[in-house]
Amino acid sequence: MTAALFDLRPETPAATTTAGPRPLIIGLDLSLRSTGIAGEGWTDHIRTKLTGDARLAHLEDGIASFIRSADLVAMEGPSFGHGGLGGHEDLAGLRVLVRRYCHRHHIPYAVLPPSSLKLYIAGYGKASKGEVRSAVADRYGVHTEGTARYDEADAYAALAAACDWWGAPLAAVPDRQRAALGGCTWPDREAVQTR
Repeated sequence: MTAALFDLRPETPAATTTAGPRPLIIGLDLSLRSTGIAGEGWTDHIRTKLTGDARLAHLEDGIASFIRSADLVAMEGPSFGHGGLGGHEDLAGLRVLVRRYCHRHHIPYAVLPPSSLKLYIAGYGKASKGEVRSAVADRYGVHTEGTARYDEADAYAALAAACDWWGAPLAAVPDRQRAALGGCTWPDREAVQTR
């Protein structure tokens, strides 16, 4: 049997929690220019200057290389109040491409509305990108740098929220912030447990 390139499964046994063995969770902040990606203790991004279908194909392939071994994908949902709606059709298409990839490969996924994600991570549903980045650095010790710093911080926030939902939080979060998990769309827990 040949090992898959970019196989992200840990080589050591998964941590066991009250919810069972810890699944491999990947957080995503989908963007047409700079998609943030995160796993426990790391962040990365995919940047492109391509446009149209070539951009979508490039992003889909890049994202797939990170999520193909995931047990759960947690992605930030659409921002309906966002003023810059240029490319909104392609961005919606990217979200659908990722969801369909997950569906085809039987990878459960969660969608976290931006306000719920910001409340969870920063304590305020309208937190700025800088406040989210600072909260990720302060609580989890993950310092995102460079041009994709905000995208990577958002992806890490999605990862952290999903780990908490699973029952294996990466750090303690105040109950008021943790209540924001109720505003997210989570998969059936059994689907995550049985992968």
